[in-house]
Amino acid sequence: QVQLVESGGGLVQPGDSLRLSCEASERAATRYAMGWFRQAPGKDRKFVAAITWSGGSTYYADSVKARFTISRDNAKNTVYLQMNSLKPEDTAVYYCAARPFYGSRLEHDYAYWGQGTQVTVSS
Repeated sequence: QVQLVESGGGLVQPGDSLRLSCEASERAATRYAMGWFRQAPGKDRKFVAAITWSGGSTYYADSVKARFTISRDNAKNTVYLQMNSLKPEDTAVYYCAARPFYGSRLEHDYAYWGQGTQVTVSS
């Protein structure tokens, strides 16, 4: 069982940056691909970004490409989501998720989920 804990959310202004972290509970998580999803109020949870277990490949939703960067530090069992040029439409609860080896854009492919961290972008 892999437990995931997100951190780094908060209230920021449009154009600001924020870095989310997701720490996994065990070293076995280094063999897992990690994904970030987000859920805005009243909407379905949507894919944001994913990274393979090795960090060799990354995937992004079109809405965040060139603004967000996913990365991982397997020595720290941690995956990051660097978010730049934030927009009000980025406001959501952000979740990290894990699945064996290869990344996916599909929510149902992920077996393990964190509890989420709130990101609010507002002036």
